[in-house]
Amino acid sequence: MNWAVIILLILFGLIALVLEILIVPGGVVGVLGLLSITGGIVISYISYGSVAGNITLIATVLITIAGLILSIRGRTWRKLMLKTEIDAKMNVFDEQKITVGAEGRTLSRLAPSGKAVFDGETVEATSLQNLINENTKVVIVKIDGPKIFVKEME
Repeated sequence: MNWAVIILLILFGLIALVLEILIVPGGVVGVLGLLSITGGIVISYISYGSVAGNITLIATVLITIAGLILSIRGRTWRKLMLKTEIDAKMNVFDEQKITVGAEGRTLSRLAPSGKAVFDGETVEATSLQNLINENTKVVIVKIDGPKIFVKEME
């Protein structure tokens, strides 16, 4: 075998391992990568003898360790990770206007959660019953932090 084939097998295996870790979980690509690396090393032992095989093995291990060290460093992962932040708040409402006993109507079907409007303010509401259809009059039964629990008016 040619050295180019051995090097390509080992490089393919290393790339497959990186793909396994970062993109394609499940083990198949990782196993193919390990088999490719092992195949390249075994071919170097068979074709060029034990000295060349040992050199190939040591070089592959050193390249793999160097790659791991570079990938563990924090700066490497900062380039790959998302930098967006979620700054939205869940169900922010005026606690002076919206209190227990306030009456309103649903804007969407509450099954069990949906939108409702109380005193002109649209909020996320949760039904204590099975479901409440849209445009149904409701009353606030309980407020637990950002959660508003309602029931259908009778």
